[in-house]
Amino acid sequence: MAAYERESIREERDSHRKAKPKKKEQSEYFFDYSLLFIVLFLLGFGLVMIYSASSYQAFQEFGDTAHYLKRQLTAGIIGLGLMIVVANIPYHFWEKFYLLGYLIAAGMIPLVLTPLGVKSHGAARWIKTPVPGFNIQPAEVAKLCMILFLAVMVCKMGKGIRTMKGFIVMTAFPMPIVLEVYVITKNLSSAIIILGISVLMVFVASPDYKKFVIMALLVLTAAALVVYLVVSGDNFLAFRGNRIKSWLDPESDPTDTGFQTLQGLYAIGSGGVWGKGLGQSMQKLSFLPEAQNDMIFSIICEELGLFGAVAVILMFVMLLWRMMVIANNAPDLFGAMLVVGVMGHITIQAILNIAVVTATIPNTGISLPFISYGGSSVMFLLIEVGLVLSVARRIQLKEL
Repeated sequence: MAAYERESIREERDSHRKAKPKKKEQSEYFFDYSLLFIVLFLLGFGLVMIYSASSYQAFQEFGDTAHYLKRQLTAGIIGLGLMIVVANIPYHFWEKFYLLGYLIAAGMIPLVLTPLGVKSHGAARWIKTPVPGFNIQPAEVAKLCMILFLAVMVCKMGKGIRTMKGFIVMTAFPMPIVLEVYVITKNLSSAIIILGISVLMVFVASPDYKKFVIMALLVLTAAALVVYLVVSGDNFLAFRGNRIKSWLDPESDPTDTGFQTLQGLYAIGSGGVWGKGLGQSMQKLSFLPEAQNDMIFSIICEELGLFGAVAVILMFVMLLWRMMVIANNAPDLFGAMLVVGVMGHITIQAILNIAVVTATIPNTGISLPFISYGGSSVMFLLIEVGLVLSVARRIQLKEL
């Protein structure tokens, strides 16, 4: 009887073991809905502010208060479509096109000097496309191509980037594009952004920070020297020297070089804490030049006050935080560097725009990402976001 009971217990135990499911490794892929929501919010908010800032001027020039809104909405829809396509393509697919992208960027910039070029405000910065009224800015193409190119180069050089030779090579590659953008298109702000993206990506990839501290000190010294020479009366920078003078003392030339700076500051100061109310700006009524473009942050401050300005800045901080999370968890170095490049682009451009509007730095034309009017800018920014989402989708969430 005892033997029978032991056999029954053994059979019951074996059947229980067979019935118990084995733990299997399950994995699912990550999609950052928070990042997508923030981008969509900034786009929607940008459309509202573009309409508010441009409706008066659009009616005066085109007889249609929604002229700029319609153009930006079209570019935004195209950009969202491209973002979805790019997000669904494995990001390693683009790795093989890094050299082609560099050559395309270098080749597109001189086209602004051909009959295809489009001039505005005395500078040729756009290229005509077959679509009427839709032009492409080569500098925006160059930013995207430089991110891709440097991400691949960082992976190819590996530990060699830590050496002085590797550092010089990595910082030398962007210089031809930077010089092309500055010399040919007269676009100092875009040249600074491309150089800033490059330095930031090399900075993240290289653990030796001494070189960057020395570089920063040299740049600050050079900037201080330039300001000193301009103030002392040396006119070697001509137009840009006048901008530096108007930055130091806007009221010295209130009707010319200091006009935009002063009007922007009037808008910011009159907004107070809560603002005058959406659509109630006075400065947009032909007082503030480029109200829907470079100076849209002034209109935000005037209509929505300090509260609206801080809310916009917080949205950018959240956007960069989500990208930082994706970069830290990227499947490989190439994916991480792509995200770092996009993060650097948005960060530098947003900081420079707000700094210009608040007269923290000299005035130079630069748009606020996702919010300012500009079809090329918003389209290529959304393509970059697509790259970030593509990297995020390859992050595996493992559950044991």
